[in-house]
Parts: sequence; C-alpha cells; structure tokens
Amino acid sequence: MINDEQVEVLLLDMLEKYGYDFTGYSKASLKRRIHRLYSLDKSLSFAEFRFRISDDPAYFKRFVEQITVNVTEMFRDPAFFKTLRNDVLPKLGTYPLIRIWLAGCSTGEEAYSISIILKELNLLHKALIYATDINPAVLEKASQGMFGLSQMKQYSENYILAGGTRDFSSYYTAKYSLAKLVPELKSKIIFSSHNLVSDHSFNEFQLILCRNVLIYFDRDLQHKVIDLFDNSLEELGYLALGTKETLEFSPLAKKYKRIQNEKIWRKVS
Repeated sequence: MINDEQVEVLLLDMLEKYGYDFTGYSKASLKRRIHRLYSLDKSLSFAEFRFRISDDPAYFKRFVEQITVNVTEMFRDPAFFKTLRNDVLPKLGTYPLIRIWLAGCSTGEEAYSISIILKELNLLHKALIYATDINPAVLEKASQGMFGLSQMKQYSENYILAGGTRDFSSYYTAKYSLAKLVPELKSKIIFSSHNLVSDHSFNEFQLILCRNVLIYFDRDLQHKVIDLFDNSLEELGYLALGTKETLEFSPLAKKYKRIQNEKIWRKVS
C-alpha cells in the first residue's frame, strides 16, 4: 500500500519537478488512484515508483492520466443542457461575441455538446469555446473529435432528452468502430492546457462551466477556484457547476443568483 506520507512525497515531487500542484486535491481520492496505478504497474518498491515518475516523462504522463478523473459523455445530465438551450444561451445571443470557458473539459464530449446547441440556435458563428484541462493526453483525444461508435446510441438519447430535434447522426460520420464529428463543430473550440490550481484568469467570459471537478478538491482549493471563475466572469455572466457542487458555502455566494433547479448561477452584482 501507498501510505499518506508517500502520497505527500509524490505530490511535492510533481510540484517541484513539473509544476503540477495537486496538494489541494482530496487526499482520499488521490491516494486511491495512486495505489491503483502502483498495483497495476507492479512496481517493485515505492522508491522505484517515485523514480519513474520523476525521471521518465512518458511515465509521468501516464501518472497524470491515471490520477485525474475523466468520466464524461455528450449531453450528460440532459436537463442541464436543456436549460442551457432554453434559458442561458439565447440570452447570450444578444452579445456580439459569446466567450465560453469549459474548465476540466476531459476528452471533449461536453465541448462538442455545447457546440451542437450553439449551431442549432444559430449562434455558433459568433461563439468561442475555450476548452481546458490539466491532462495533455485527454486534450489530444478531444481535439480529434472521434468517439466510439458504440457510444452514439446513448449520446443520441441524451441529445433528444436535452431538447435536440434533429437527426443526431447528421453530426458525425461512421468509420469502422469510430464516429468522427463533423469539422464545423470543432471550428469554434480552442483546446488548451490550463491548471486551475496554479494558472491565472486568461479572458473575460459570459459563461463558465466546470462540472464535476470541484468535488475532487478540498474546501480551500474550491474557494480559490471559484474566486478564479468570479474574476473571469463578466457581470450578468453564468457559472455552471456539477450536480454535487454548489456556490452556497462560498464567500462569493451573495453575488450570484441560482437559475431554476439546475446548478447554474448568474452573476448579479
């Protein structure tokens, strides 16, 4: 087993060697994922495991892939996307340019879902979606716009429940076991690396989405990241969080008003 002290050693190594700061992440969750990798790769000792992470860039990349959580799907939580379609994005349609930040974009399914809704609202031509993640491997996959063909049935069902009215298959072409999304959907998405822990605000946005990421942070880091989002969000902009996340305990809560029953807040002061 990897013990708590060894987890701290690895986190400090990552910070000093690569500049990746995971010290504010939930320790129980991190420890569980680190131990899983340690067992999978059958490291002879903790010292060898630590050496490989510090001295082998390819293995470090694998380490980051394994300890960051990348569970997503297109139009996940359809009711949320229906609210975006009906109540949020039409209001942003009055802006000359709609700037959206999707933080923790993982393999890109959520970014492409937003792109589809923007297209159907005839807003894609004046929108920019900045899709960021700490994990370079998932960004590479996201930029390809290809997903398993077997996933399309579930994605199509989610799309319909989220208010979609078109034939979902018109948004991709099938090739062997893969579905490749049409290039137009990617044309307004910028995939790039961003570390919520250590990087700063890089633009002003009318909509920020960070769903099911804060649950892996401790309370202090959650407050720090929400402050980053607040500094990056225009007045009357929208902030969307995951189903188990909230602004209620944030010192900034009084600046925001929740929209309907979804985890979407509007900046009102």
